[in-house]
Amino acid sequence: MASRTLHIYDLHALATFTEESGAAPSPNKLDIEPWQRRESSLKFMTRAVACMPNDAGYASSSIEGRVAVEWFDPSPESQDRKYAFKCHRQNVDGVDVVYPVNALAFHPIFGTFASGGGDGVVALWDGVAKRRIRQYQKYPSSVAALAFSSNGKYLAIGVSPGFEDGMDDIPEGTVKVFIRELGETEAKGKGAK
Repeated sequence: MASRTLHIYDLHALATFTEESGAAPSPNKLDIEPWQRRESSLKFMTRAVACMPNDAGYASSSIEGRVAVEWFDPSPESQDRKYAFKCHRQNVDGVDVVYPVNALAFHPIFGTFASGGGDGVVALWDGVAKRRIRQYQKYPSSVAALAFSSNGKYLAIGVSPGFEDGMDDIPEGTVKVFIRELGETEAKGKGAK
């Protein structure tokens, strides 16, 4: 089984270290210790990680149809706020079919986030209120990537058949990028419970 350890780096400190070193570091080795090391709260392989726009924490997703929301602050009070939830699941003939959560992206203005799964579905979530805001129509194949525009007005959705579709070869014309224009408050959170 692969390690479930997450290494978290302070990119500002890394940039400062590089600037202060004066010379370019060796391309073969850069000995930098992570700011934090933690064990993933997800039991299975991580598929995506996205940082909150306010730098307070991050969301990670796994192949088991779960998303975890965690905070960087190592204090016990802050760590007590972390949680994980199930998503991207469908009931087929009475059986709960679980799809991997392949993509995560945070809205740059509202701090809500989108998840995209192997089920071809994109959902918007309010991580503070711990609620789903909305779920969009099913796309033609697995959602492989998500990205919000810098102003939060658009959401790019990359779809492609994945291994969960049982295909080894990807048929021509099945890899697509959809651009969704969001309403002014479409990605706005619902507020705390």
